[in-house]
Amino acid sequence: EVHLVESGGGLVQPGGSLRLSCAASGFTFGHYDMNWVRQAPGEGPEWVSTIRSDGAGPVYTDSVKGRFTISRDNAKNTLYLQMNSLKPEDTAVYYCTTNAYGRTTRGQGTQVTVSS
Repeated sequence: EVHLVESGGGLVQPGGSLRLSCAASGFTFGHYDMNWVRQAPGEGPEWVSTIRSDGAGPVYTDSVKGRFTISRDNAKNTLYLQMNSLKPEDTAVYYCTTNAYGRTTRGQGTQVTVSS
């Protein structure tokens, strides 16, 4: 069974940083692209970033380019999202997702709140 567990969220002031982690199990992590998506209160899911299975070619939504960095450690089956220069509009629940075995799976999410 594909299982994803996000961690690292919290309350941070504008301009601050957080590093999110996503621990993966139940599939061959290094064979699949991975994604971060977020969902703000009252809004639909928003794609944030994708990294290829080998760690190459990360892509980002425009609103986070230059501030967020996606990475992965295939030896540790873990996905990361380094978030710098956080803004109030980054407030959301952040999820990691995969399409392993042809089915989209996401974790339970981790709350990120950016507020002074």
